[in-house]
Amino acid sequence: MNLRRDVFQAIADPTRRAILLLLAGQAMTAGAIAANFDTARPTVSKHIRILTECELLQPVQQGREIYYHINALKIKEVADFIEPFRKIWDERFNHLEAVMKNYQNQQKNAT
Repeated sequence: MNLRRDVFQAIADPTRRAILLLLAGQAMTAGAIAANFDTARPTVSKHIRILTECELLQPVQQGREIYYHINALKIKEVADFIEPFRKIWDERFNHLEAVMKNYQNQQKNAT
């Protein structure tokens, strides 16, 4: 059964995020990915399957090996969704920084 999974549920798991970071640099086989983790290979394979079902990874057959690549378009969709929230928090932190600088200046002037 090829169940469609939620992308955000998939990237909520730290192991799956680590797999995505690992594959950001280069495509790798499941065995090469598993070698980077201190867990059983079937467990890593399950994480890879979930990321593939979410279309965050694309498997590409090369001879007898299957290499997993990051699906940049899907990652961009996630980034595009998150961007407005990042802007809101940037504005809030910038405002907080301005308030703190103003407070520090008031403290300097008071002494």
